[in-house]
Amino acid sequence: MQSRLEQLRLALPEGVDALLTLRPDNRTYISGFTGSNAYVVVGREVAMLLTDFRYVEQATLECPNFVVSDYAPELTDSLNEALRAANIKALAFESDFVTVSQYEMLKTKLTVELVPTTGLVEKLRQTKDEGEILAMQKAAYIAEAALAEVLPLIKVGVSEKYIAMNLEFTLKRLGSERLPFDIIAASGPRSSLPHGRASERIITAGDFLTLDFGAVYNGYCCDMTRTFVVGADPTPEQIEVYGTVLEAQEAALAALLPGMLGRELDQVARAIITARGYGERFGHGLGHGVGRAVHEGPSGGSKSEDKYLPGMVITIEPGIYLPEWGGVRIEDMVLITEDGYQNFNSYAKQLTRIG
Repeated sequence: MQSRLEQLRLALPEGVDALLTLRPDNRTYISGFTGSNAYVVVGREVAMLLTDFRYVEQATLECPNFVVSDYAPELTDSLNEALRAANIKALAFESDFVTVSQYEMLKTKLTVELVPTTGLVEKLRQTKDEGEILAMQKAAYIAEAALAEVLPLIKVGVSEKYIAMNLEFTLKRLGSERLPFDIIAASGPRSSLPHGRASERIITAGDFLTLDFGAVYNGYCCDMTRTFVVGADPTPEQIEVYGTVLEAQEAALAALLPGMLGRELDQVARAIITARGYGERFGHGLGHGVGRAVHEGPSGGSKSEDKYLPGMVITIEPGIYLPEWGGVRIEDMVLITEDGYQNFNSYAKQLTRIG
């Protein structure tokens, strides 16, 4: 946490004395606080956390690098007093998170200059340290173990919701703190929905089944996707579509090197899918960063100028989605290293019949 504080202090814009962070993921990243209510202020020589009575003891234990105080009775009065005592005159705030009403309240109540900023903490979060990497590896291990346990339950006649329910239960039983996002369990023609949440639809023989899910360990997420055929051997068209996606995914993995831009890696996979005639059916980016949030920087779309650097964790997840027929997505989560990448996923990717 001390290292993160120093990095944030160096990132403060010229003329700004401190940053007020309200975004929960940023607040936890900088301070260690895991409660639901706190105002965190980091200045060039100060680190303060204001919270209410419910969390004072918890914050004191979790945030040894911060001066913790109770903001009773009024937050803005306590915050204004703390800023004045620290001689903070220009206060940056997260303009992409603070609501208009919050901004108006701060502007009215605080006797400081409010300076809009974006991405100060998010940029730091893109590069993971050893503890973060270990947590994400553990989350990925939990996810793959849960999938292995649930696959024998998947067969013709069960519903998407049944599959998602059992997968959620197994993820949590194996150690996931929560779901990083609602499980995607999309079968048959519904598998053409990139974010098809589990429905009451019953699995029929020959359906594609796409499962996109993750786990959370020590506050850090993983994200993976696998697509199967249920209850019948795959058809030639299923083999073609699946093979195209797999080829694109493996080509992107093989091409991944530090220093690449997100759009450059996206193009590697997109060129293969386009050459097979499915370019218009790959409508999302190749991937995204993962960390405390399941979607964070760096971006990985066709227009991304973000540079992939060692220590970043991203997904590689091309897909093809054909309305009223079905779709395929294959997703791995990887750590960018000095000479390539380390794949957090080892679960088989060949087209598999289950059930």
